[in-house]
Parts: sequence; C-alpha cells; structure tokens
Amino acid sequence: MSYVSEILENLQKKNAHEPEFLQATHEVLESLEPLINSNPAYEKNGILERLVEPERAIMFRVPWVDDAGKVQVNRGFRVQFSSAIGVYKGGLRFHPSVYLGIIKFLGFEQIFKNSLTGTPIGGGKGGCDFDPKGKSDGEVMRFCQSFMTELYRHIGPEVDIPAGDIGVGGREIGYLYGQYKRITGRYEGVLTGKGLTFGGSLGRTEATGYGLIYLVNEMIAAKGKSFEGAKVVISGSGNVATYAAEKAMAYGAKVLAMSDSNGYVYDPEGIKLDVVKQIKEVERKRIKEYAERVPSAAYHEGCREIWTIPCDIALPCATQNELDEMGAKELIKNGCYAVGEGANMPTTLEATKLFLENKILFAPGKAANAGGVAVSALESSQNSMRMSWSFEEVDAQLKNIMINIYKNISSAAAEFNAEDNFVTGANIAGFKKVADAMLAQGIV
Repeated sequence: MSYVSEILENLQKKNAHEPEFLQATHEVLESLEPLINSNPAYEKNGILERLVEPERAIMFRVPWVDDAGKVQVNRGFRVQFSSAIGVYKGGLRFHPSVYLGIIKFLGFEQIFKNSLTGTPIGGGKGGCDFDPKGKSDGEVMRFCQSFMTELYRHIGPEVDIPAGDIGVGGREIGYLYGQYKRITGRYEGVLTGKGLTFGGSLGRTEATGYGLIYLVNEMIAAKGKSFEGAKVVISGSGNVATYAAEKAMAYGAKVLAMSDSNGYVYDPEGIKLDVVKQIKEVERKRIKEYAERVPSAAYHEGCREIWTIPCDIALPCATQNELDEMGAKELIKNGCYAVGEGANMPTTLEATKLFLENKILFAPGKAANAGGVAVSALESSQNSMRMSWSFEEVDAQLKNIMINIYKNISSAAAEFNAEDNFVTGANIAGFKKVADAMLAQGIV
C-alpha cells in the first residue's frame, strides 16, 4: 500500500462520520501522490500524518437570550489547522449545517488556499450552528457577544485572525469585534472584514467575487477566450456571487441566472444587478423577489436545475457540493467550456472528474476564491501599519495575487505532467510551500 493510500485509509477509520472532511482530504492527497513519491523526506518526517490533523480543535457552548426572553444554546467551533507559514487565518460560518466535520474540511482547504496567496498566513476555520436568518439585530448581537466571550481566549493578531463566511457579514463582524474590544480592552487587527470606520479595508467586500473573475479570466485567456459576450451562470446571490457577477459584467459578460437556497431566477435579458443588491443586501429577502420585479425573469424552485441553463462559463458560488455529476453532465452537454469555484468545494468529486475528463477548464476553489483571504491579509497589514490604502491600490494588489496564483498552479500542473489540470496544480503548489516549512521547523 502506498503512503498516500495508507493515510487515506486511516483517515476513513478515524473520521467516518465527517464526509466533507474526507472528501477534501481525498481530493488533495490523491493529487499529491506524484510529488510525495519524488520526495522521500515527506514520508520520513510524517508530513501527511501531521498535516491532516488539526493543531488544535476547540468546541464550546454559546448561550444567548432571544427576543422572547428564552435562553437558546448553540455549539461553537474554532479549528486551528496549520501555523507552518503564519498565523491561523480563516472565516467564521454561522449556519445550521455547521458541525466539526464541516469546520475541519474548511480549515484543511484553507491551508492550501492561504499558501497560494503568497502571504504569510496559516489555515484555520470556525463557526457555529446558529442561523442568523430571521433573527433580529438584537438577537444577532447577543449571540455574537456570547460567541466572542469564549472565542477571544483563542485568537489574537499574532495568533489567529478570523474573518467572515456564510452567515457572517459586516453586521456580525461588527458585533464580534465590539465584544472582543470590550473584553480585552485592546484595539487591534484581530478580525478582518471590519467596517471602514474601524479598521476595515476598501475592496474587502468585493474581493472574493472579483478575485474569482480575475483568475478565471487568466485561465480562459490562455486558451484564446474572454468574458466579452460570454453567457455566465452564477449560483448564489450573496457576497461572492454578487461581486463575481459585477466584475463579469464589467468584462462584457451576460449573467443569465443567480440563486439562493430556495431556488433560482433566470433572466434571458441578463441579470440586473442593482435589483439583486436591493433585494439581498438592503432588504435581506429571497431571490424569488427578483422575478416579481423584473418582467423578463422567471423563478424556479430548487437550486440544482440552474446548471441546465446553457452557458459558456459556470461559477458555483453558493455552498459545498451544490454542483453534482448530473449538473456537470448538463453543463458539458450544453457547451460550457469553463467552471470557476467561487464557493468552498461546491463541486463534487464525481463532477470534478467529469470536467477534467472532458477538458473543461476548471479552477478549484482553493485557488479561484482565494481573493477574499488575500485581501483579509492585506487588511491585517494595514491594521499593523495603522494606515489605509485606496480601493485602487487594494484592487491592483488583488488582481496581481490572482494572476500569480494562476501562473503558479498552471506551472505546477505542467511540471508534473498534468497540464491544464488546475486541481492538481493548486494542490501541489499550495502543499509544497507548507510542507517545506514543516520540514524546516522540525517535528512540531
């Protein structure tokens, strides 16, 4: 049995109840085999055994009082996965689906994503099974204050710098930061995604979506294609999807569809982003409202059918495993030539395999959606220097980071005889930096 196969078998035994984590580790480790086989020091020093185990996993209760005066209790997590190349860095997710396996999968992916950005940040992730949807501002504030009352013990600007993720936007970050400051008495860059009035960075809101388009644009340009005139389907309608749509449109694309967890809207005349922003960012309502306000649009219940819409470029920007084998078959049949993951692991292993077998240009999330954490790192730098950069400065740095990520994953894929397999390229490029740092630091 090979070294990688042995690690995967042991992972299955120890984490059988965590399918998302097993999926993430299987996808990464399998593609690393050529690199591992050519570097015996990795096996000798137990690099994989150490890499798949978090340095630290924290679980805690979060009691809070709802507007009716009833005590509610949720379960919070912070998984500090790898500090080999820098402080832990990764978002907080507030969603009913959150459990330890989800946080471990996200934290493991974050190791390689952060490595690819070229900034000195390690991998971590956190969250809670709390659902902010339908909650009042007062309830969200009380929950966030309780969550931070435990989390503050485990984070800091030189230790662990959380950010936002699904369910954690500017409102939640503000409440979390306020409670951290209240408890510690320190005004420091311990959270990113903060408001512009208290240490946030221009460009952070747009970063993940814009970064996705910058990388996909490089990927398709290498094959003589562009967003100009392209038909694009984007799942989701949150932060990532919205700003991916905005930048794709700026590059000349027509975005045909967007979605939320209830269903999707299809507008053959092209999605009107101002309407989407009003519904989702201002009113916090469901995407079906779009079809009620735009005569050319139609709303469809359920999310997965969005991939039946013929398009040139598909951008899954909602959640993990939303694009399955059936969706992949529909996209391939209808002539889609490029897929870029805006969410974390939104494409199943079976769907990813189909795309690669059919020579579809496929940008995996750990590379394609790294723009968010890249600008989070830039926000931390600005906090450390007690200064703020202009939007243009931040956006230029973001674009440069995403272009470099594409170059690095493309080169790594070619080096190991996997040209245009950017899954392999991203995993190898991200892993090598972390693994070599681990070797240099000894058995820790």
